[in-house]
Amino acid sequence: MKKLILMTLLAAAIAFGQSGAPGQQGKKGPASQAKVLTRAEIDNLLTKPDQVLIIDVRRPDEVKDIGGFPVYLSIQIGDLEKSLAWIPRDRTIIALSNHAARGGRAADILTKAGFKVAGAAGAEDYEAQGGTLTKIVPPPPPNSNANASAKKQ
Repeated sequence: MKKLILMTLLAAAIAFGQSGAPGQQGKKGPASQAKVLTRAEIDNLLTKPDQVLIIDVRRPDEVKDIGGFPVYLSIQIGDLEKSLAWIPRDRTIIALSNHAARGGRAADILTKAGFKVAGAAGAEDYEAQGGTLTKIVPPPPPNSNANASAKKQ
């Protein structure tokens, strides 16, 4: 009897672990329907800069630490749906994240909203395939001593 109870508890624990924690169901969702673009496909799209728009859905620290493309529209994935009204509709969109997972979700949102989406891309994947990312160097923090002396004058 004890063995049956232990087996039941173990099975329940495994099933619970596979379903995710409470409140997390549906957060990850099904895999994206978006095409994951290769470096060659991205480079080809970028040959027509007046016809393409990169929407980078990463956090600013990720763009700073990993790098990105020289020109892009930064909209974090959580803000994308409420930002649809001001995204240009006359360009083909590349949805960018680190490895195309969030980019895929963004591409699905944009496609559903009627935008022309080429697909999703990963900045780190692009670089691993030989592409060059633009590294962003943030300005140094203001020197507190310089600010203090400026205020005295």
